[in-house]
Amino acid sequence: MSTSETYKPRPEAVAILDRAYELVQSVPYAVTARWLFYGLLQEGTYPDKDSYKSKFLPMLSKARKLFFKDWRPDTLADDTRAPVVRGDGFSDEKEWLEAVGRARCKLDKWYDQENYVEIWFEAKAMRGQFEHFTRHITLRPFGGDPSIDYKWQIAKKLEEAAECYENPIIILYFGDLDPKGMTIPESALTDIREWCNADFQFIRAGLNPGDEVKYNLPENPDKPGMYQWEALGHAAAEELITGTVSQFVSHGYFANVEQEEVEITERFQLFWRQR
Repeated sequence: MSTSETYKPRPEAVAILDRAYELVQSVPYAVTARWLFYGLLQEGTYPDKDSYKSKFLPMLSKARKLFFKDWRPDTLADDTRAPVVRGDGFSDEKEWLEAVGRARCKLDKWYDQENYVEIWFEAKAMRGQFEHFTRHITLRPFGGDPSIDYKWQIAKKLEEAAECYENPIIILYFGDLDPKGMTIPESALTDIREWCNADFQFIRAGLNPGDEVKYNLPENPDKPGMYQWEALGHAAAEELITGTVSQFVSHGYFANVEQEEVEITERFQLFWRQR
C-alpha cells in the first residue's frame, strides 16, 4: 500500500491539507470535497471557484490515494442524490407481529458456487438491463471514472467476500468500445488492486474489439469508429451478459437455495400461525 513517503507536497500545499483535515474533523458527519473547498474559499485560501478543479481536487485526490498524513480514500463522502428515508415503521405491536409472521427466509446464494462473481459496468443508465438479465449478483455501475471513496469501498467489499466465501473472485466488466471505455476500468483497477488485500480476476466481457461486427453495432454518432454499450439491442445484450455469466455461475445452485428458502419460510409461517 502506498504511504505518504511517496507524496511530498510543497509547504503551502501541506498547510492547505492540514487546514482541510481540521475542517473534516470539525463536524460529526462525513463531508464532501466540494464542502471542504467552499470552506477554504470562504477563509480566503483560494481566490475563486475555478481553483476547485484545477488545483484543489488534484491535490486532495493525491493526498487521499497516497495516505498523506491522516488522509485516506474514505476520509470524504461521495456526492450523492440518494434519498435518506426516515420516519417509517409499524403503527403498533400488533402490526409488527403480523409482519413478523409474513417474514420470508433469505439465504446467502454464494456458498455453494464455485466462484464469487460481481458485475461492473460503465453505462449506469442501463442498470435496469443488468438487473433484468442477472440474479443474485452484485452490480456496480461506474458511469465514468469512479470516485476515490467508491473504489475504496469496492476494495474492502472484495476483501469481505474473499474472507466469507474462500472461492475465486471473478469480476465481469461491461463498457463502451472507445478509448475512454477501455481506460476507465484499467485506471480504477490500479487503485482497487492496491487497496484490496484479496486476489481477484478481472475479465472485460464486452464490448471488446470484434463485438461491433458480431452484433452489427452502429457507430457512436458523435465519435465515428467508436461504439457504445447502449447500441446493443435487447437480444444482443442478453446473449452477451447471460452467456458470460453462465461460464462462472451455476443457476442450478441458485435454484436449490431458492427452494430451500421457500421450504424454511413455509415451516416458519406454519409455526407462527400455531404458536
